[in-house]
Amino acid sequence: MKHVNPLHIGVLLIVTILFLFVKLSETKDELRASQASYKSAYTLAQKLQSLKNLYAQKQTAQKALHKIVTSQALQKSDVKSITKRDKTYISAKKIDLRALNYLLSKLLNGSFIIESLKVERVNEKEADLEMEIKW
Repeated sequence: MKHVNPLHIGVLLIVTILFLFVKLSETKDELRASQASYKSAYTLAQKLQSLKNLYAQKQTAQKALHKIVTSQALQKSDVKSITKRDKTYISAKKIDLRALNYLLSKLLNGSFIIESLKVERVNEKEADLEMEIKW
């Protein structure tokens, strides 16, 4: 009985190989889940980078805002723009509704971070506007 039975060694090898196959399949499943997580994180990072590039260009946004405020459609309206450190305040008293529509459509479709917006109707054709844009 001091000799090792070859059948026991064969069974032990077969059990070990089956155990390794099970562990290998579990590891493959974990790898697939990690790859899927990586792909979703990568696409999210790309989207965040593109949004950062869009909103982080302060000088480009300021030039675009200046171009909108000084446009010909707003010449008749008394639109005042005051730029401070990290914000721009836009105000207008008794602005025509067409000019207001033009201004708001340009600002809302642009890449501006509007912190506050207050529009009050004065009469049927005019309104008051106060807006704060953050950089």
